[in-house]
Parts: sequence; structure tokens; C-alpha cells
Amino acid sequence: MSTHSPEFDAVESAPAADATAPEAPTSPPATRRLLPSLGIASLVLFATYAGLISVLLPIQVTAIDAAHKIPNLAIVTTVSFVFTLFAQPIVGAFSDRTRSRLGRRAPWMIIGAAVAAIFLVGLGSLSSILWITVFWVIIQVALNALQGPLSAITPDRFPRSRRGIASAMIGLGTMVGGTVGVIVASQLARNVGIGYTVFGAAVLIVTLLFVVLNRDFSSKNVVHPPFRWKAFAAGFWINPRKNPDFAWAFAARFLFILGYFVTVTYQLFILTDYIKLPLAQATGTIALLSIASLVTTIISISVAGWLSDKLGRRKVFIYVATVLMIIGLAAPLVMPTVTGMFIMSAVNGLGFGLYMACDTALMTEVLPGGGVAAGKDLGILNVATNIPQALSPVIAAILIGSLGGYPALFVFAMIAVALAALVLIPIKSVR
Repeated sequence: MSTHSPEFDAVESAPAADATAPEAPTSPPATRRLLPSLGIASLVLFATYAGLISVLLPIQVTAIDAAHKIPNLAIVTTVSFVFTLFAQPIVGAFSDRTRSRLGRRAPWMIIGAAVAAIFLVGLGSLSSILWITVFWVIIQVALNALQGPLSAITPDRFPRSRRGIASAMIGLGTMVGGTVGVIVASQLARNVGIGYTVFGAAVLIVTLLFVVLNRDFSSKNVVHPPFRWKAFAAGFWINPRKNPDFAWAFAARFLFILGYFVTVTYQLFILTDYIKLPLAQATGTIALLSIASLVTTIISISVAGWLSDKLGRRKVFIYVATVLMIIGLAAPLVMPTVTGMFIMSAVNGLGFGLYMACDTALMTEVLPGGGVAAGKDLGILNVATNIPQALSPVIAAILIGSLGGYPALFVFAMIAVALAALVLIPIKSVR
């Protein structure tokens, strides 16, 4: 815990990003334990996302009505998308203005984790698509309320020269979390209720430990401009003409995440319906595929984060990531077998690892006003993560049902990630 004097609670001047944006209070500098803490928090959060979306939720939906599993899953995820679309920027904006002894971010992280844990405990006992949808909406909003303030900690506490390694740590946690989440969920697939409870408890415990071990300075005495709803709402519009790099970064993340999740979300169904594996074998295969991607991810993300800071470059790593992702996504088209899926997982692990190592750092470097409203602005950028994740089941259902079946998923994903690389080219403020 830092032992700096209370004078650090004062407001540090910064250019205003909008009419209601607070001036940024000083946050404690990054300690040695903050980096691993970010990695662990990201791991648990994204393990929860992956375990629920890739394994537990599809199994629960299938158990209710196997014949309509694809449209029912699309209904649940699409409705949650509508309600969670602006969760992160709204919570981020309020966290920018929060005054508490715990600082600006911690209260929202705790609330989000607690609400998600409570509703995850109840989700497993439901047998109605309607009530699953209601609970899923609340859980997704709560997890986004945790993720938004967590993402703002990087610009809060790390200088620009160290954001590559911070981004790599978050990316490593994200990718390892995705693997761990699928493995754990696969092991708990016979009882989704226990699975949901395990993930809920993990999110709450890790969040509380993060807040305790990485204390922020109190923000109780920070002075904010008067709150006005009209100006507050207007602050969510960031003019792309005045902030073109921000707009291009938003588009790039949107396309890359869409290309990734349009196949990941339906991975279980790809194995059962495209590769033709029995359900029991498919759940075990998902875990093995995740392990295959984990090894390559760890290698690429560890090297890329350090090298990105050393070279002062972000975009070139994302370009290389795009090429690798396209190669990986082509594998199941050429070989519609378990071997093809393993090749895709390993190569995509390299590509997505490179992307995650540099994406967060790039995003923090295009924030309007130098990041004075980092919670809100990163929340807006995180909408570019939420929308494609939520839309991917709907797009996948359309592609599968009307545009050529499962091969269309891989072709669509390849096009999306290629476009993501192209829209990064006009960004001028980041090399």
C-alpha cells in the first residue's frame, strides 16, 4: 500500500474533454503488484465470460429446447446486448466523478462483481428462456460495470511508456482467462448451476482482493464541475472529425473482435454440427483447443508487450496479428476436421495474443483530452467490444441458416479482421 501524503488527493489540472468531465485527480503510481493484479483480475473476468458464453449458457439453452438452440441462444445474447450496450461508458462516466475513500474505480468494481455473483448463483436453476434472458441481462450489465472501471486503471496509473507491458498483462490475463474459463466450464458442464456459482464466487473474491491490495487515493475531496444531465449525455458523443484517431480505433476494435467472436461464440456448435462430434466429445475437445491456443498466446503476448514499449510502436503488431488470424481461420475451411480446428486455435492464439498485447495501449493513446475522462472514453471504446460480441450469435445464425452454413462463419471472420487492420492505417497519433 502506498504511503503518500494526503496532498495527492488534490486535483491535477488537465484539458477538459467535455462540459461535465472532471479534472483528473492524481492516482497512486503503479506498484509491482499492480501488473500481476491486473493480469489476475482480467483472467478471472474473461474466464467468466468465456466459460459462460462458450459452454455453460449454450448447454443450458440446449437442455431446454435442443431443436431451437441456435435461435434461442441468439435471443438471449441479443436482448442482453440491447441492455448492456452503454453500460461501460455510463458506469465509466460516473466512476470519473465518484468521490469515495476507495477512490473513483473501486466502488463500481465491487458493486458490479457482487451483483454478478448473486445472479449467477440463481441462473443455474432456471428452465425458462425468458428468465434466463432476464438474469443474463443483469449479469452482463454487472460484469460490464466491473470491466469498465478496471480498464481505466491503465491510463490512471501507468505512464504512456509503460502501457505496452500493462496492455500485455491485461491481454495475457484475457487470453489465459478465456482458456481457463472454457476448461473449467467443460469440467463443470454436467451441472451448470455449480459452474455458474464457481465463476460468480471467483469474480467477487478476486475483485475484493484487487481493491484491497491496490488501494487508490481517496477521491472524497476532489472538486467536480456541477452535474448537468444534458451536458452529461452530450459527453458520450465524441466527434470523429475532431477526434479521428479515436474513431478509427473504435472501428478497428469493433471489426477485429467481431471477426474473432463470430466463430468463438459458436465453437461448441461448430464441433457438433460442422466437425460432427458427439456433444460429450465436443465439450472435451473445446478444452483441448483452448490449451493449444494458450501456449502460442503466452509466447506472442509476452514478447509483443515488451517489444511494443521498447520500439514505441503498436500498429505493426496488429497488422501481423491480422495476417496470422486469417491463416488460422482458413484452416477449418481446408480441413473440416479436429486437426483443422487445432491448427486454427494454435495460429489464432499467436494472432490474438499479438493483438491483445498492443490493443489496450493503443486505445489509451487516442483518448480525447489526454485521458481526463478515461473511464467514460474507454467505456465508449469498450462498446466496440460489447457490440460485436453481442451481435456475433445473430450474425452467425444468419450465416449458418441463409448464407452457406458454418464455412461462411470463417470467411466472414477473415474479412472482418482484414478490414480491422485497414482502418488502423489512418491513425496518426500512434505508430
